[in-house]
Formats: sequence, C-alpha cells, structure tokens
Amino acid sequence: MPKRILQGTVVSDKGDKTIVVKVERTYLHPLFKKTVRRSKKYHAHDETNAVKMGEMVRIRECAPKSKLKRWEVYTA
Repeated sequence: MPKRILQGTVVSDKGDKTIVVKVERTYLHPLFKKTVRRSKKYHAHDETNAVKMGEMVRIRECAPKSKLKRWEVYTA
C-alpha cells in the first residue's frame, strides 16, 4: 500500500527528533461554493534534527514511532 506524502510548514522543532508540521488544504464549500482553507498539525520524526522552524517540508506516513508520531520527514 502506498504511503501518503504531505507538504507543510514546520511550526515547532522544540522536541528531540520531533517536529510539528502544519499542513493546509483547500476545498470548495458544498453550499456556498467558496474556497475554504483548513489546516491540521502533524507530529513527525526527524532523526537528525536537521529541520528548523519555518521551513517547508514533506512528510511521509510510517509505522507508529510514539504516541503521537505516525509521520517522518521525507527527502526524495
């Protein structure tokens, strides 16, 4: 099964080997027919602590690494 890949902005890098990524998505509202922006935060694993706050990163779905981390930094 293919792993999902998302792109977002790093909003926190305070945890050891952990970053928080904010991913924004847009969709058309079913009733009002206007474009709506929604965002969600994902905890991702960063093995080398190389990613800093404010950077755009891609994250990939992975097996659970901790209670909250189900994603890892993806470099293709």
